[in-house]
Amino acid sequence: MPYAHITGWGMSVPDAILTNDDLAKIVDTNDEWIRDRTGIRERHIASDHTFPSTLGVAAATRALEVANLAPTELDLIICSTSTPEYLFPATACLIQDQLGATKAGAFDLLAACTGFIFALNMAGQSIKTGAIRNALVIGTETLSRFVNWKDRSTCILFGDGAGAFVLQGREEPGGLLSAVMHSDGSGAQLLTLPGGGARQPATEETVRTGKHLISMDGREVFRFATRAMAQATHEALDAAGLTEDDIRWFIPHQANLRIIESAAKKLKIPMERFVVNVDRYGNTSTASIPIATVEAHQNGVLSPGDRIVFVGFGAGLTWGALVAEWTGPVPVKRHVHPGRYRAFARVRSVLRRILLFLEGLLSRREL
Repeated sequence: MPYAHITGWGMSVPDAILTNDDLAKIVDTNDEWIRDRTGIRERHIASDHTFPSTLGVAAATRALEVANLAPTELDLIICSTSTPEYLFPATACLIQDQLGATKAGAFDLLAACTGFIFALNMAGQSIKTGAIRNALVIGTETLSRFVNWKDRSTCILFGDGAGAFVLQGREEPGGLLSAVMHSDGSGAQLLTLPGGGARQPATEETVRTGKHLISMDGREVFRFATRAMAQATHEALDAAGLTEDDIRWFIPHQANLRIIESAAKKLKIPMERFVVNVDRYGNTSTASIPIATVEAHQNGVLSPGDRIVFVGFGAGLTWGALVAEWTGPVPVKRHVHPGRYRAFARVRSVLRRILLFLEGLLSRREL
C-alpha cells in the first residue's frame, strides 16, 4: 500500500495589508483592544480583481514547483474554500483549467476552517487505496468580501490568502499517518453566512439586512474551539499510535491566539511547539494551516522526519486533526516549470472560446 507524502507546498497572499490602526479609522476599535483579544496585528486584503482562484493558482503553482511535478501529472484537485467564486462551477475547476491540469478531476470541499484537514485526508486516502498517484489540495479564501465592516467583533478577525500542498504516493513509510474528522450540525448557527444559498437566495431584503455577511457568536465558538482542538489532537495521535512527546510541531488553524493558547494549555504542551503566525495574517480559514506550514518551512523550522499535527475547527460545526511525517519532495533528475502549463492553458482557453463562437455562427446560419 502506498503512503501519501507531502512533496510540495506553496502560499499566496494579496499585497494589500490592513493594520489594526487602519481598522480603527472605520470602526470603533484600537490596536491594543484587538491584540489583547485575538493576537492579530494585521491581515492581507484582496483587491477587486483578486479571486479565490487567483490566489489558489498562485499557491498551487509554487507547490508544484517544489514537488517538481507538471500539472498534467495531477490526478485530483480538491479546493477547500468557504468563499467559492460561484455556487457552481466549482472553484477547483477554474483552478484546474488555469493550471493546465488536463487529466485531473476537480471539486470543491466545504467544511469551513477545518476544510483543509478534511481535504488532505480525502486526497491521502485516495492515494493510499491506489486509486490515484498525485493530488493537489488547496485552501483559498477571500473572506474580506463577506465581512461586516461595521461589526467590530468580526471584522477584526479575517484576512485573505491561499495555501496548497501536493500529495504523492510513495512506497517509503511516512507522509499522512492518521486523521480524524468530526461535525456537529446542532451548532450551525454559532458561525454562519446565512444569505446566498437556497434557503435565503439574494433579494433586496437579504442584502439590506446583512444576510450575506459573516455572523458569529464569538464566546460560544471560543468554548467549542478549545475543547474540540484538544479532543481531535488526542484522537489523531491515538490513531497513529503516537503521543504528544513524539510530535515536533503542532500547526493549528490560525483563528485567534487566545484559542491556540487555551488549546495548548488543555493539551499540556508549551506554546514553543506551536507554529503561530495569526498576528500577520488574521484568520484565513482553510488557508491558515498551509500558510503557517509554508512559512515554517521557509524559516527553517521544519526538517525531514519531523512529525506534525495539523488541527482545526470551524463552522458547521466541524473539527479535526491530522498527523503527518514531513519528508519533502520526491528526488527526480528532471526539472519541471509548472508556470509554462498556465500559458498553454490560457491559449487553450482562448481557442476553445473561438471554436464555440464559430460553432454558434454556423448553428445560426443552419437555422
